[in-house]
Amino acid sequence: MKRSYLCGFAVAAAIYSSPSFAADWPRFRGTDGTGVSAESGWLGNWPGGQPRTVWKSNVGAGFSSVTLVDGKLFTLGHNGLKANGIDSVVALESSSGKELWRHSYPEKLADHYYEGGTSGTPTVDGGRVYTLSKAGVALCLDAATGKVIWSRNLASELGLKVPEWGFAGAPHIAGDRVVYNAGDAGLALEKATGKEAWMSGKGSAGYGTPVPFSLEGKPALAIFGLRHVIVIDPVSGREFWRHLWKTRYDVNAADPVVIGDTMVLTSGYGTGACGIRFTASGAKEIWKNQALRSHMQAPIGIRGHVYGIDGDGGDAKARLKCLEANTGKVVWESPEAETGVLTAADDKLIWVTGKGELIIVKADPTGYHEVVRAQVARGKVWSTPLLLNGRLYIRNWKGELLCLDVKGSGGVS
Repeated sequence: MKRSYLCGFAVAAAIYSSPSFAADWPRFRGTDGTGVSAESGWLGNWPGGQPRTVWKSNVGAGFSSVTLVDGKLFTLGHNGLKANGIDSVVALESSSGKELWRHSYPEKLADHYYEGGTSGTPTVDGGRVYTLSKAGVALCLDAATGKVIWSRNLASELGLKVPEWGFAGAPHIAGDRVVYNAGDAGLALEKATGKEAWMSGKGSAGYGTPVPFSLEGKPALAIFGLRHVIVIDPVSGREFWRHLWKTRYDVNAADPVVIGDTMVLTSGYGTGACGIRFTASGAKEIWKNQALRSHMQAPIGIRGHVYGIDGDGGDAKARLKCLEANTGKVVWESPEAETGVLTAADDKLIWVTGKGELIIVKADPTGYHEVVRAQVARGKVWSTPLLLNGRLYIRNWKGELLCLDVKGSGGVS
């Protein structure tokens, strides 16, 4: 497998909570980190079979996704020369795409076997925006103005090793702390000041975003480390347990999926997937196979099943698959081969292929049921899409951000 296809991030936070509501999407894959929105009735009839483009904007190169809070979109983009470029945190008006503010700072393109650019996704909490760059620049900005409240360099100030493809996970808010997938098993700073709250070690991290879930009624985070998934207490950083998960090139990037007391891990480069049955004191692997090899995009877990992309980022033979979470059994797979990214709402999977085709598929374990499809974007799409209030936001690696009206008129069942 060629390393040129590598993109070590789950294009990429909040304490464990109830599912996201359609009003806001404050972090990567939503408030609860599942990628499933509570929005319903959003899919309408598209005139001419094509969703209407509401607006387009360019936010700079990279693979960051977007967040949306109080009518403002937030993302990261890269501009400038290869060796002397800049990263920017960008705020846009969600209704029009108008740029509201931009905060920029020096950062290399870091096109290591791929196009490069930004990786992580902003997290919004309490009127502040939290970001982490590939080189380890952690920022806290005022969401209204973009003014810097505090800034830390996790590599130079704290001595943390920068992963080979850079830091990629989104920050996660846990009470008064902001938790990063940085170091051996996470790092927490005080969200108000940026002062260290706890550290787990200075080794290289994995590429996923911390995933919140309930561990026997208590808040916990699953952090996909370099060679393990580690479950921790988000407040203290105390480790509950860890499970060994080695991936070729140490690319653990697709966020773990939690369904009840089962956690599903999956990675690319021929690694495959496994199911873990867990308690607060430990975990046991209950199945393992190579049926689902999700490289970057985390699968979607819905009612005992996981829906995910089986294949690497540049794999022309990748397919969308549905597996039983408790057994790993493949229930169905898509008839056509294509990589892509996923989100879901109203029992429908929103699949945007790597070539920018939008495909709506029913989240139905009885079979692959395609609802509608349309070519909507140009170039490579590896950034997780965002659906909110009948509008779908899709971004390609060059930084073209599209706002599509998917609600349209009427309804599609």
